[in-house]
Amino acid sequence: MRSKWKFLLIPPAIVLFATVFGEVVKSLWNWLLPSLFGWHPITFWQALGLLVLCRILFGGFHGRGPGGGKSRRMMAERWEKMTPEEREKFRHGLRGRCGGFVPPETEAGQSV
Repeated sequence: MRSKWKFLLIPPAIVLFATVFGEVVKSLWNWLLPSLFGWHPITFWQALGLLVLCRILFGGFHGRGPGGGKSRRMMAERWEKMTPEEREKFRHGLRGRCGGFVPPETEAGQSV
């Protein structure tokens, strides 16, 4: 029963989202950019294209990057299972890739 409602409600919600945010992007663009930079006004479809492009480039709309919290949770589980020696080896490997990374020092003068 629930999937039936989702099937009926999700498509109109997507259309509403696209319409509202497309109009918002178009209105803001046409209000600000032509007067500030002399750029041409855009159409609704160009504004929708900008939204899609930003989604592809920056991964917005849902607040998480690719994989969401799943990859972070998996890495936290792996980290918890590591021995102190394995953790230090992992840190050393990261330092080698990042180059020039110096860990912060504690009050006793030892590296963290």
